[in-house]
Amino acid sequence: MSGFLGFNREIVAVVVGSSGGVGDAFVQKLSRSTQCKKLIMTSRQPMVLGEVDSKHTWLSMDITNEESIASVASYMQNQNIEPNVILNLSGILHDDQFGPERTWRNLNMETMRRVFEINTFGVALLAKHLIPCIPRSGRSVFASLSARVGSISDNRLGGWYSYRASKAAQNMMIKTLSIEAHRKWKELICVALHPGTVRTQLSEPFTKHYDSKKLFTPQQSCDYLCEVISGLTVNDTGGFFAWDGQKIEF
Repeated sequence: MSGFLGFNREIVAVVVGSSGGVGDAFVQKLSRSTQCKKLIMTSRQPMVLGEVDSKHTWLSMDITNEESIASVASYMQNQNIEPNVILNLSGILHDDQFGPERTWRNLNMETMRRVFEINTFGVALLAKHLIPCIPRSGRSVFASLSARVGSISDNRLGGWYSYRASKAAQNMMIKTLSIEAHRKWKELICVALHPGTVRTQLSEPFTKHYDSKKLFTPQQSCDYLCEVISGLTVNDTGGFFAWDGQKIEF
């Protein structure tokens, strides 16, 4: 019978974006799991750097910097760490300099480049460097947070150009890398996940008038996503799934 995240063996996990709301929730849940043997946590500015104990290690990683990603991969290879769960929980919608564009008149090259660097290019580079660290046999998962607004077929309101487009492009990256990865990693499941609308710094400016019943805490979102991951099979690789397990059309 399958256990945590659908595994019937020990879990070695990498959580990218560990300092974010959903990222921290996953770190806490994996930390509590006796099935998780090793947990690599990354963020741009980790509170602690290096090995905390035999289970937990904090590493610095900037997903917009390929050298930074490659150094994490090298660390794991040198330490003989073979992850079977890689979770990318990083993302950007806005910062102090910009917000999501309501109209094409707001489009700006620097903003678009920054959003794509984190939401799309970084995901591709994570796959490039971290998937080769995954064991060739046995169940494994590479999952990255996307967003329902990244669905092209579901776009009925417009706006949010860079965020929508970067998430749609990320979904294509996931689909494409899943095809290549399957040639050597037969049991690897590569998916994009929609976490729902979560109370985090990313969503806070846009949820003040949101129905509170439709807002999740990071812990709730994490719990839902864990259930989704647990139910995934290799037949789902390359897919895009919502927090309730429903498949989202690209």
